[in-house]
Amino acid sequence: MNKIVVTGGSGKAGRAVVTDLVSHGYDVTNVDVAASRDPGAPTLVADLTDLGQTVDSLRGADAVIHLAAIPAPFVLPDGETFRVNMMSTYNVFSAAAQLGMQKVVWASSETLIGLPFEREQPHYAPIDEDHPRLPEFHYALSKLAGEVIGEQFSRWTGTPYVALRYSNVMEETDYQLFPKFWDDPKSRAWNLWGYVDARDVAQCTRLALETDVPGAEAFLVAAADTCMTQPNAELMAEFYPDVPIRGEISDHQTLLSIDKARRLLGYDPAHSWRDHYAT
Repeated sequence: MNKIVVTGGSGKAGRAVVTDLVSHGYDVTNVDVAASRDPGAPTLVADLTDLGQTVDSLRGADAVIHLAAIPAPFVLPDGETFRVNMMSTYNVFSAAAQLGMQKVVWASSETLIGLPFEREQPHYAPIDEDHPRLPEFHYALSKLAGEVIGEQFSRWTGTPYVALRYSNVMEETDYQLFPKFWDDPKSRAWNLWGYVDARDVAQCTRLALETDVPGAEAFLVAAADTCMTQPNAELMAEFYPDVPIRGEISDHQTLLSIDKARRLLGYDPAHSWRDHYAT
């Protein structure tokens, strides 16, 4: 696989993914509703909620990395968020099947595991891919639906459909916000103080493209650590005292387990906010 379409390559995660793929010798086209402000690859402007445009946009590529979406809840009304995310995901998956693509890698989300843990608490920590999928809003519901649809397209075609459940994506400039989190740990309890550097998103996405992963698999993608200076034992005791802790965890180890991505994809996060403050 050399010719890759990245949908949503103009966004925060998309820009990092495009840059990483180009640096590793891939022939990349960005498909988005707007051209990238950091063009690492040519942009084809297209509406992926239209199946015809989607098929035309993906034609000739070996694989697709589908990142295009309304990126968070409460950006648009619920119904519109679900419509855009659901139709664009279905259209990309369907086009990939029609065109005989070799692999589909796409952005699912950490949100479908129950974030922000207000209706019910995590069933255990660290959370892994076996944790029940408990979407709490329409954005997360669209990601759950995407995973189910991907499972069926993979079953129909034999093509791998790899879902990457990205944590809260951060660029280097976002690390200036982290001291506010340390003063208010409750503000980040909603995802167990997780985050992921955009450059590590790009690494894991490329590894998902390159690694032989049969069928439809989902992977949590997070940094190796939390975004906090406080130790995990202190944070969990204060905010989730009744949540069972599985195994031994270090003071700042991520509570969104990346063990599966490490084991099957070779993912090894290289970036942390701690490096930013150390320099």
